[in-house]
Amino acid sequence: MGLTLDEGAHIVIDRWCRVQPGERALIISDECHVQESMALWTAADRAGAMVSLLTIQERLTQPGAVLRSLADFVMQNNVIIGATNVSLVTNRITQEVLAEGGRFLSLPLSSNNGQPALTFDFMDMDPYEAERTGRGMLEALRRAERVHVTTALGTDLFIGKRGRTPGLFNGLADRPGKAGSSSFEIYIGVEERLTDGRAVVDGSLGYLGCPAEPVPLLFRQGRLVQTGSGAGEKLRRYMDSFGDPGIYVAGELGIGLNRKSRCVGNCYIEDESTFTTFHIGMGRNLALGGVHDAAGHFDLVFRFPTIYADDVLIMRDGQPTV
Repeated sequence: MGLTLDEGAHIVIDRWCRVQPGERALIISDECHVQESMALWTAADRAGAMVSLLTIQERLTQPGAVLRSLADFVMQNNVIIGATNVSLVTNRITQEVLAEGGRFLSLPLSSNNGQPALTFDFMDMDPYEAERTGRGMLEALRRAERVHVTTALGTDLFIGKRGRTPGLFNGLADRPGKAGSSSFEIYIGVEERLTDGRAVVDGSLGYLGCPAEPVPLLFRQGRLVQTGSGAGEKLRRYMDSFGDPGIYVAGELGIGLNRKSRCVGNCYIEDESTFTTFHIGMGRNLALGGVHDAAGHFDLVFRFPTIYADDVLIMRDGQPTV
């Protein structure tokens, strides 16, 4: 049935961020999501916070530059919610916020069907259930140096992660120095030159939604080097629009943990969060444990993976095994 805007805003402010009376809360939004940002402002005000709302232009491809120019103001806040069309969690200023004891929630509001992202059912997923689902996989990935992912459609990827610590997002940005995301997932900022193999996208092309048919891709030494025809050409044009070859670097491996999500192309965050999927995050992986900066970040989503962390089977056909 979906949530109301007020219900979605309550989940964000009270359940995920646990905003307290007297705290300084900053909501960063854009001109396309005024309705959602005002619902968040109202919920934070109701919680007793001193709330500020910063609205930026939606068409900006590098909102991090705007935030950098306002760094002194941004850093004065206890909790910052990035409620724009795109994810802000991988921007460099996020790392600085966390280092200073602030907390940051990435809340991308992009949707392809006109429905406000705050009203999707996946927002109501239990954060602690997601954590329990991912705990065994997370521990195995922490010990591993390499990940091998296959799917029935022909994905066969080897991904290096030596020296990179995986983490888990489950909405919560509830304590000093913690980053959260509305995407419930295990994430790893992988080694930027060590993703190799074939990948067949059958879930989602990030902000572009679901492809009409599976899209074959080829990765070599960490870069996407071949996208194929049809939807692959559309993907390449989208990536070229960033004006930065760094967007072609595979920067993240993610595993969806949200059992209330459906990967149907209606909402970018819902797609990548979906339980039984994994995703490859293209471009910037700062704040995810990586060192790669780029003009943006988006995810390619694949269904029903089988995943090995070194020689330990952690997922078979989309179901955890540890």
